Amino acid sequence: MSLTRVLARRLVNYEDHRCLGARLRRARLEPLLGMIRQLSSRCRSVRLLDLGGTEEYWRMLPDSFLSQHRVEITLANLPEQDLPENHGRFRFLVADGCDLSRHEDNSFHLVHSNSVIEHVGEWSRMKQFASEVARVGQGYFVQTPHYWFPVEPHCLTPCFHWLPRPWRLALVQRFALGNWPRAAGLDDAVRIVDSARLLNRPMMAQLFPGASLLDERLAGLPKSIIAIRPPSLS
Repeated sequence: MSLTRVLARRLVNYEDHRCLGARLRRARLEPLLGMIRQLSSRCRSVRLLDLGGTEEYWRMLPDSFLSQHRVEITLANLPEQDLPENHGRFRFLVADGCDLSRHEDNSFHLVHSNSVIEHVGEWSRMKQFASEVARVGQGYFVQTPHYWFPVEPHCLTPCFHWLPRPWRLALVQRFALGNWPRAAGLDDAVRIVDSARLLNRPMMAQLFPGASLLDERLAGLPKSIIAIRPPSLS
C-alpha cells in the first residue's frame, strides 16, 4: 500500500472519530454550534440544509446537543445512489447545490457545506453554488480546503496542487495518491485532477461578499477557509 494511502487512512478516515481529520472537524464546527444555540433560543426548531453532507458527519456531535436545540437536518446530494428513508431529525433529497430553485429564499435557518464548493466545477459553477447558499439560507457556514496549505487534502501529496497541470496529470496516471486511485488513462487523469479546485482567501471573499472569513490552521499554516454569515435574529 502506498504511503499516501496509509496517510489517508490514519489522517482523514472520518469514520474513525479519533483520527486527526475528525478532531479538526469537530473543533472547526464551534462557530456553527454557536449559531445553532442562538437560533434555538428564538425558534421552535432549527432548520439546517447540509449540501453534500452525510448522516455520519453529524454523528461527530452528541445527539443530546442536536436534540436539545431541536435541529432538523436536510441532507442534499447529487443522484449518485438511492436515498435513505427520512428518519428522526434527518431528511434526504436529491439536489444540485448550484440550483436550489425548488426552495424559496431564506427557507432554511442555516446552510452548511464541508469541503464541497471545491468539487462543483469551474468558477461559474462555484459562483452559482455560493449564490444559492446565500439565497436559501438566513445564515451559512461554508468550509473549503485552503489553496496555500502545502498538502493537497484529497491526494495527500505535498505541493501537488501547485505543480503545473501536465505534471499533475502524469502523476495520477503513474500512482494511486491518497483517496485517488491510479488513473486508467489520460481521460481519467483529467477527470481526477479536475475533481477538486482549491480556493484561496480572495476567491472566497469574492464568492461570499459580506461574510466573515475564518482560517483554520494546522501547525500555524492555513488549512481551510470558512465563510460565515450569522442569521439575523431581529
